[in-house]
Amino acid sequence: MKRDKIIYWITTAIIFLFEGVMPALTGNSDMAKTGISHLGYPDYFRVMLTIFKVAGALCLILPMVSPRLKEWAYAGFAISMISAAVSNAAIDGLNMLAFFPLIFLAILVVSYIFYHRVFKEKIKLSFS
Repeated sequence: MKRDKIIYWITTAIIFLFEGVMPALTGNSDMAKTGISHLGYPDYFRVMLTIFKVAGALCLILPMVSPRLKEWAYAGFAISMISAAVSNAAIDGLNMLAFFPLIFLAILVVSYIFYHRVFKEKIKLSFS
């Protein structure tokens, strides 16, 4: 059980830092604006994506958030990462930028699996 908690918190912390803290600090930078416009998305999409990523990251890391809301956060991040990989591959071809989100998707999947292992009783009560 201790090993499962360690794996859960490490992977969740990585997702929190990559999907929550980093967008909060760099979401308004020139590089972020250029990146979003390069992919063909309007600027308001960058703002919306930053807000949702920070909110989702907080949902994952805060223990008082309901398991149902955490499930939605996991789903949102999975969709976001898959979409990022597809967008980068469609515009720039299959390069490291296309595969980079898939690496974090794998970390997200590990976090999700161990979330269910560590908090199975809490999740069961929430969904019954």
